[in-house]
Parts: sequence; C-alpha cells; structure tokens
Amino acid sequence: MHFVDDPELAWGFYGHRLSLYRETVPHAGFGVLLEWATAQRPARVFTSNVDGQFQCAGFADEYVVECHGSIHHLQCLAGCHDGIWPADDVEVRIDEQTMRALRPLPSCPECGGLARPNILMFGDRDWLPRRTESRAREQVRWLRELRSDGARLVVIEIGAGTAVPTVRRHAELATAGSGALIRINTREPTIRHGRGISLPAAAQPTLTTLATLVPPPR
Repeated sequence: MHFVDDPELAWGFYGHRLSLYRETVPHAGFGVLLEWATAQRPARVFTSNVDGQFQCAGFADEYVVECHGSIHHLQCLAGCHDGIWPADDVEVRIDEQTMRALRPLPSCPECGGLARPNILMFGDRDWLPRRTESRAREQVRWLRELRSDGARLVVIEIGAGTAVPTVRRHAELATAGSGALIRINTREPTIRHGRGISLPAAAQPTLTTLATLVPPPR
C-alpha cells in the first residue's frame, strides 16, 4: 500500500480526490432520486461510491450504506485503535508540479501517526468496516420491516459494473422475490434471468425523463 511505502504520493492522490469531491455538485438525477426516496417512507441507499455525493444531494447520512467506505472519513494507518472519524477539517496541500502531498499529512488523533482514508482498497486487509457494517445491519432490519409490512420494494440500480459486482448482486438479491429491479447502465444493462427492467442509457437524462413520467407518490 502506498500509504506505507510513499505516503506523500498516496495522499497526493487521495487529497486531490477529496478536494474534488467536496467541490462537485451532484447532477440533477440525484434530486429526482431524493424526491422519490422521501415522498413516503424514507428510502435507503446502497452504494460502492466513496465520494459522498448522495449525502451532498440531501440524503440522510444514516440511510446511506457505503459498502467500500468513504473518502470523507479516516482511520489510523497503524491501527492503534478502531476509531473512524470525519475528514471535515482535513486539508491536504499538494505540490502541483509533482502531485505529491506536502507535509504535514493527515494524522491519527490518538497516536499522532499517519491517517488514511476509510476506503476499502484492493488487497486491503486493514480497512475498518465498522461504520459500513453498522449501516448495513440497519438496512437489513429496514428491509425485514418492509417485508413484514407487506410493502412493495423497488430498487433503482445505476451504473453498477460487473468487474466488482457488489452493488449488482445486492440489488438482485433485494428484488429476488419481486423482480422489481430497474437497472440503468450504458455498458452492462443486462439483468440475469430477465427479472427486472433494463435501461441501456445514461443516468441523469434517464432519471429526469422518468421524473416527468412517474411523479413521486403522495
């Protein structure tokens, strides 16, 4: 992991991404989803994105399961404790010539050592999943309540690929009994066994068009 071998390089990349995500304005499709999600019983989000765009668009943080973690939260690289804390006050200065971070780098509030993003990276055995697992357990409880109440669940899956199919499998399992899956995907729209609706199109124009055809329930 570059945070061990070359922390300036690692934080140069992630520091740049953190700044970029903070400045990114969610596209109009997020507003459509939020309107649908809050029209009656609050809906939930399951995402592999680490950019925090759902929260930025107005989704309640506790209703968002970020299965690969979030760049907006940190953990201790050395693992001196299992705490996860917000990166709200973190500002990473970057040398624009080398794209390497300048010291001081983000640090652990307990031991003073290097901090890292609370993101699940490839081959990462040190990622702390506590925050994600807590949200996931709450979402499972919510799903069980929906089923016991006889509510009809519709899952809208957007842009989830097959290389790391975590979101696709989650969406398929959640709708296994009903087939109420809408998959919006420009490159990989196919739904296994045909149980759902496949829309091979881009997210924002598709959602804004659907919003004119399917108003939120009242």
